[in-house]
Amino acid sequence: METASGLTDGLRNGKQRIGVIISDEPRINDEIRVSQVRLIGPNGEQVGVIATSVALNLAKEANLDLVEVAPNAKPPVAKLIDYGKFKYNEKIKAREARRNQNTAEIKEIRFRLKIDDHDFDVKKGHVVRFLNGGDKVKVTIMLRGREQSRPIGGVELLQRLAAEVEEYGTVESKPKQEGRNIIMTLAPKGKKVHTQSEQRRRGAESRAERQARQAARLAAKQEAQAQAAAEAKASVSATTSKKHTNKEGSNAEDEN
Repeated sequence: METASGLTDGLRNGKQRIGVIISDEPRINDEIRVSQVRLIGPNGEQVGVIATSVALNLAKEANLDLVEVAPNAKPPVAKLIDYGKFKYNEKIKAREARRNQNTAEIKEIRFRLKIDDHDFDVKKGHVVRFLNGGDKVKVTIMLRGREQSRPIGGVELLQRLAAEVEEYGTVESKPKQEGRNIIMTLAPKGKKVHTQSEQRRRGAESRAERQARQAARLAAKQEAQAQAAAEAKASVSATTSKKHTNKEGSNAEDEN
């Protein structure tokens, strides 16, 4: 059984222990235990090396957070930011990155060699829909019995399909026989592929506008709060100065 001292030594040596969770989140505010930090202002300005207690006071006065951004530096580098807003923006960026990734799938449509025109048109409609959605389509002709000795009919059927959907997609993989099946792959044309990207771009612009409006309202609110705090501070100073003046006048009257 491992003792407490053994667990401590293991942690000091960087060894992995069951039940020990190491967070990837940076240290913020009172979690920063070092005596000094190299401070970066909210606009990226270099403040310099100052006491951590002073940096914390500056963060409180600015209604911001002190976030350790380079813990391994000597001294560690910390920055004044709105950590909640920062995390929100990071979440939005990660979501946008996922949306902008290539999400094309490969759909599969199966044909019989002896298919009538109605069924052919129905399946062709599915192929067109998939291509319009930005997905690739794997078209399979299933051969049965003696049809396997005459695969040319399947090739001709696939060529007919490719010709009728050429407005929407191109042949990425030409017809080829794999066992009992003949397979061809169609890929969407560029203009179709970019349809979803354009929609995502417009959505991103709309979200960016909303975020800009929210940021403007937040900035206005913070400015109003700062102005109110300044006015309150000035009022307190004026009151204190008035009391001091009245006290001096009272002392002068007592002397007379």
